Amino acid sequence: MSILSVRHIGKRFPGVQALNDVSIDIEAGTCHALMGENGAGKSTLGKILAGLYQPDEGEIVLDGKTVHFHGPLDAVSAGVSMVHQELLFAENLTVAENLCLGDLPRKGMWLDRNEMIRRAQQWLTSIGAAIDPMQVLGELPISKQQLVQIAGGIGRGARVLIFDEPTSSLSQAEALKLLDLIRELKAKGVTCIYVSHRLEEIFAICDRISVLRDGKLVSTVETKGLSRDELVRMMIGRELAESLEAHSATQLGEELLRVENLTSPGKFQPVSFSLRAGEILGLAGLVGAGRTEITEAIFGLDLESTGEIYLKGLKTVVKGPIQAMGFGLGLVPEDRKHHGLVLSMTAKENVSLPILNRVAKLGWVEPQKERSIAQKFFDKMRVKAPTIDSGTAGLSGGNQQKLVIAKWLAAESDVLLVDEPTRGVDVGAKAEIHNLIRGLAAEGKAVLLVSSDLPELLSLATRVIVMREGNMVGELPANPGEESVMRLMAGVR
Repeated sequence: MSILSVRHIGKRFPGVQALNDVSIDIEAGTCHALMGENGAGKSTLGKILAGLYQPDEGEIVLDGKTVHFHGPLDAVSAGVSMVHQELLFAENLTVAENLCLGDLPRKGMWLDRNEMIRRAQQWLTSIGAAIDPMQVLGELPISKQQLVQIAGGIGRGARVLIFDEPTSSLSQAEALKLLDLIRELKAKGVTCIYVSHRLEEIFAICDRISVLRDGKLVSTVETKGLSRDELVRMMIGRELAESLEAHSATQLGEELLRVENLTSPGKFQPVSFSLRAGEILGLAGLVGAGRTEITEAIFGLDLESTGEIYLKGLKTVVKGPIQAMGFGLGLVPEDRKHHGLVLSMTAKENVSLPILNRVAKLGWVEPQKERSIAQKFFDKMRVKAPTIDSGTAGLSGGNQQKLVIAKWLAAESDVLLVDEPTRGVDVGAKAEIHNLIRGLAAEGKAVLLVSSDLPELLSLATRVIVMREGNMVGELPANPGEESVMRLMAGVR
């Protein structure tokens, strides 16, 4: 029996038909996946169901009645909540304050703080989240912030929960816990709509799958009996060459980067390693192991770090990103929205940011030169957008990620520090990015790769350094096997 249906839904944005005549029935008490490439319309449909967007055509039917959500509060009142990929919180407030925002309990004219804490604790307990309601939310790891989102939805009586890429920022262990929680919610009768690019998660917890392509519904199918290859073919409309093959042997060249006793107080203990031309060095570890902090220290973003950095054999002091770029370093950061892009700029302007000195004359940017270079790498990364003048904020997460990589390709960096390169991208784009990273190594670039996707890391890396709790605990050759890496990551003999 359907609890929620969308009928002939259409949604347009400037220059883009995001959804076109989409009709889907979602059965009560099931987990229903929305799949498709970046820009297929999955997140747009989820946001329409959550009241964040209003459809241009069509209708939403909840419990057999047509509903009109003019905002998220309307959806929440009707029992529909969303767990966002990019967390929407006031990080300076406590967990309890965030959970009760919009409906703060009062005692006369004053805030009833005791009731607020009691309500928050009850909601957290209902999903088994061991979180102090008085802790400042911004101090929590991403995984616990997502549990707070889920607790808020369930506590407000959500019968339908929409998950938009919920595991994209989680470690493998944290992701497994979230999947167990979704199974428990299903057992309690909560209907889950699950948007993800991770096929293993879809097959693990979803009962049915609706596939979107270019804003249109391709098909809705039962998960049972469906193969991975069939699903991928439905999503991208073609066969996908397997990208997760072992890294082929590449002739290594000169040493491009060496760090000696690099450390940062409270973040990671002294590490030393070298990186040669043609090499992809993987950094493995659980969330919080210090991997991202190492890349930031090398790029000059951590002024408290100490140690020695050598670039092409020369001892170098990197005091900031501008100097880092001048030395031939590039950084694809973990958080593309906050650190990788200027969302208010166009795609063209973001791609050309690191190379303004090359496209300017007497201090003025030459428009044709900028456009020509930006277009070259925009096309190379196959960014799905109407033009290079399209706004960056309106692009899907995967296409934003492609822009981040495109700008460092344009900068022609010798050493590329890549942190979670395929976070939130679809299977087709993932294969493209894998092949691109291999291509950079084949061209003589050096890549330092951080990824929480262990199969991805092991398939790309020529060797792997393992971090645990800020310490370098091992170095393994190419293709070491997942078990060997996991044991070092977890500290198991």
